[in-house]
Amino acid sequence: MQSLSAADWLILLIYCFFALTAGFSLRPVMTASRQYLQAGRALPGWLCGMAMAGASLSSPVLLGMGAAGAKYGVASVGLFAIGSIPALLFTGLYLVPVYYGSDSGPRTIPEYVGRRFDRKTQAVSAVLFLGMAAFGAGIALYAMARVFSALQVFDQVSNRLNLHSTGLLLLEIAVPAALVLLYVLLGGLGAAMYNQALTFCVVVAGLVPLVLIGLKRAGGWSGLKASVPAGLIHEWSGVTHSSAQSMGLTALGVLLVGLVVGGGTWCTDFRLLQTAMAAKNVHSARRAPMIAAAVWVFVPLLAVLTGMIALGMPTPHSTTFVRYENGAIYHDITVVPPAVEAGEGLVPAKADPATGSPLKAPDGQVALDYEMATPNVVMQLLPLGLLGLGIAMLLGCLMSGVAAGVAAFSTVFAYDVFEAFIRKGADDRRRLLVGRWAAAGGVLLAIGTACLTWRFGSLLDAMMLAFAIVNAPLFAVLLRGALWKRTTGHGAFSGLIAGAIAALLMHGLLLPGGEQPGMNGGWIAVLGHPSSELKLGLGAAGVAFLMSLIVASIVSACTKPRPDVELRGLVRSLTEFAPASGRWWRRPEALALAILMAAIVVNLIFI
Repeated sequence: MQSLSAADWLILLIYCFFALTAGFSLRPVMTASRQYLQAGRALPGWLCGMAMAGASLSSPVLLGMGAAGAKYGVASVGLFAIGSIPALLFTGLYLVPVYYGSDSGPRTIPEYVGRRFDRKTQAVSAVLFLGMAAFGAGIALYAMARVFSALQVFDQVSNRLNLHSTGLLLLEIAVPAALVLLYVLLGGLGAAMYNQALTFCVVVAGLVPLVLIGLKRAGGWSGLKASVPAGLIHEWSGVTHSSAQSMGLTALGVLLVGLVVGGGTWCTDFRLLQTAMAAKNVHSARRAPMIAAAVWVFVPLLAVLTGMIALGMPTPHSTTFVRYENGAIYHDITVVPPAVEAGEGLVPAKADPATGSPLKAPDGQVALDYEMATPNVVMQLLPLGLLGLGIAMLLGCLMSGVAAGVAAFSTVFAYDVFEAFIRKGADDRRRLLVGRWAAAGGVLLAIGTACLTWRFGSLLDAMMLAFAIVNAPLFAVLLRGALWKRTTGHGAFSGLIAGAIAALLMHGLLLPGGEQPGMNGGWIAVLGHPSSELKLGLGAAGVAFLMSLIVASIVSACTKPRPDVELRGLVRSLTEFAPASGRWWRRPEALALAILMAAIVVNLIFI
């Protein structure tokens, strides 16, 4: 890796300065739990929208989009669009008014679940979410630790302390975790949201020159198309050999899975929705998902192109250059690690931690480490002066994802565990103190889950497993509860439990080919072999969603629903709010239509 210049270090220092400034500047107003845990519910819609976009661009997501670009090509743009934009628009139009309520409305998604259904369902959803938040923050920490390792950020410190590789990885996890904890403890959700908005700006500022430089190095769009496999350029090339009926079924399956995954993320995940619920009023809260949807029209395109550029660049090799100077012979030797040399383009092979030699996939081919595509493009293509911006982009994505998880963890624990079940009627000062301690506990759990993530073959696989157990069943329950008043508390509780158990059973009974039973599946018995852990996770999410929906519907039909008067403001059909003021093009419906049309146009260009 090339050494950072003074300009690069200046960019990094400026970014860290603004990240910490948000916490220190908000510290004097953190005198009540409402300010700390909910940002006072006083933020404008544009800031909430930028914060939601920044919170969604965590390090696993950015690395995952680059990995998808290198592995699947431009088809990933359409998949990310299907999985995000419809769900965001649906959330802004129909769910946010229900979640947000009035000024005294629900403060968290589990609290909404408790008000809509009952306390036992609130308790289950709160516990599942706390585990999901800690696990997600841990995945983000582990992802960034791998990036720090590739960038050799802490190598000098490691050499001085004589740290083993495991100790170095723990250091790379603990240092950014401490930085995030510092500004979350100081400024709460408000500091996290300001940094998420800053992350969005830094990501766009980093991706645009990265893609432009990469395309120039590749010889433009035509050069990139010539340097990558043809299957990465055409959207549905992988199924063109099949019959029309098979193509239709494949497209329908992709659409359904994308809608379930997107809905489970954008319609239920409080780590993202807390940014909208911090808005000053319901109209500002509805704009937040709309702004995030507009961002997701073009950001996945930039991130996916980055992964394709990584695959299209020349593969680095060890070289020896002989030169003569003043009668002497000099040998300039460039040594490339075996895993890098065995990779494809700038996408390295997965390396054995003990020997550093490339690992083989079950089919005998070299297993490529697609998640390192984006970091390697940053290291190899950005010149001095812009390299610091690229590293700031990666660092910002880490801090954004971890801060979102930690802030949501502290809020849910303070309101839905401590206040609801441990100390009812606790004073505000105690809630504030519990929220801060919960933030510290969330960071410690995140560090622990980051160490657990070592056991997974892919970060995306780990995320999909957690999603299948928590988000997919909760999405089914919330969808019924927010839109159908007939859903009962017993039905929601049964649906949550049934969906989580179904996901666990599927993960325990299936094992991807070439894997050993355990964290990657098959820990009960091996009844089948899906082709990859990602397919296992997606299948588990689909099964969990359907099982939760079916069980909730059956139990709700057999139990007595609550009267309408108790559901006002909690079900969409029983929720009334003043229409948005201003011209027609500023209304949420018109904005949603414009964003949807823009997304269709962008995706049609690449089909």
